[in-house]
Amino acid sequence: MDSNTWGHARSNGALDRNRSGLSAGPSAASKPALHSHIPSDKNAPTTTSEAGATPVEAASKGDKPVRQGTLDASRSNSFDSSSTSHTKRHTGSDCRWEAIQLAACRDSPHSLVHFQLLKRLGYGDIGSVYLVQLRGTQAFFAMKVMNKDSLISRNKLVRAETEKEILGLLDHPFLPTLYTHFETDKLYCLVMEYCCGGNLHSLRQKQPNRHFNEQAARFYASEVLLALEYLHMLGIVYRDLKPENVLVRDGGHIMLSDFDLSLRCSVSPTLVKSSSVHAGVNGVEKRLIHAEGGCVQPSAFFPRILSKKSRKTKSDFSVKGSFLEFNAEPTDARSMSFVGTHEYLAPEIIRGEGHGSAVDWWTFGIFLYELLHGMTPFKGSSNRATLCNVVEQPLRFPENPPASNVARDLIRGLLVKDPLKRIATKRGATEIKQHPFFEGVNWALVRGAHPPSVPDPVDFSQFRSKEKKATESTVATTLSSLPAGAPAATGYSTRHADSPSNFQYF
Repeated sequence: MDSNTWGHARSNGALDRNRSGLSAGPSAASKPALHSHIPSDKNAPTTTSEAGATPVEAASKGDKPVRQGTLDASRSNSFDSSSTSHTKRHTGSDCRWEAIQLAACRDSPHSLVHFQLLKRLGYGDIGSVYLVQLRGTQAFFAMKVMNKDSLISRNKLVRAETEKEILGLLDHPFLPTLYTHFETDKLYCLVMEYCCGGNLHSLRQKQPNRHFNEQAARFYASEVLLALEYLHMLGIVYRDLKPENVLVRDGGHIMLSDFDLSLRCSVSPTLVKSSSVHAGVNGVEKRLIHAEGGCVQPSAFFPRILSKKSRKTKSDFSVKGSFLEFNAEPTDARSMSFVGTHEYLAPEIIRGEGHGSAVDWWTFGIFLYELLHGMTPFKGSSNRATLCNVVEQPLRFPENPPASNVARDLIRGLLVKDPLKRIATKRGATEIKQHPFFEGVNWALVRGAHPPSVPDPVDFSQFRSKEKKATESTVATTLSSLPAGAPAATGYSTRHADSPSNFQYF
């Protein structure tokens, strides 16, 4: 496969930048010069064609083998049992589970006729997302609908299957809940929770000067960090972090979305000894976080859920002077795929060196930089210039808006161009949690923290007068009429319609 393809994104409102996603897999056998990996902006086609996971990627260590054919129909409705064993623990009191299960008991299996289509929320590279209501209930969902013929013709069946399988694994307060899935002769449908607050990119644009203050940025970054930590524990490298993919729930907390570019790999969670502990003021144990340009001392890493009297002593956590840490970082993951978004791509992906879980920590650094400054650090005049800047230009911070020294220190540590020297490459999220930028964050109670912004309640009755009958033929017709190539669908509000998006390079 040797085609360079471009797609155009649409959005519910004009955004302030052009962002381009990439997905491909250059051969690992030969490593061409840097600029041979950077696609030219000239003569770019306006259609999208991408294999999702190439044979090279399937052969790479830790990558999931490519499977051809249709999705496994036998797995459809695997979450539709009336058994409470399928109820996600963190959503055990969610009335939507009960509604879905009762509907399955009355008239199994689920199909499009069970749902009222109220509004199309957005569309993306492999499908559209609709706001839907389960008929006869007050349960509302976001349904991602994918056209089988389109997936097969564009060789993206594996991407759709990967996303479905990953969603089925997740049980976390900052990640999506998959309530049910089913397929028809023409469509694949994933029924997930609906987030009424849009995404962080849209929310950032509504802030004064289009950036979050440090307190708000810390809140959103801490929740995203916990989501990434959980994914890595499951052996999932996310690879597509950006504000557009971070949705805001009705309570103001976040939900990470879009997993069709994620990499599944093996991981072995272990307890490891850490000797990087030094006595701080008044004998409090502190750790050194090494970053580019020196090191800083973060706060004590003891959980704050215990009083000082009931906290365990140093000897309870140590073995011969070394502390035990839980480590679930998939450090052996390796992929040769060229995937991501231009402004968020890690240098090792652009250089064609192969990559692992460290790319998520690079994107986390870009993400934090954008929340604080309202822009990404390496954006150039074109997509090609952006990729060159990522590899060649040093990290710089703008004078305005200013960021604290600890915020800059963490970003420097995350945006080290050598992945082996990047913070969290070996120790994962644990190392980032201990950084002084997150001083005062109670990691055990993040879910109960007060959000910086809470979206207004949604009046679902406004959509009922515009209700459309959800039939296979009408949805399939709608999907087939969409332009090929657009941003990931579950982000709801995405990039501008005139923005070149989802570049694939083979």
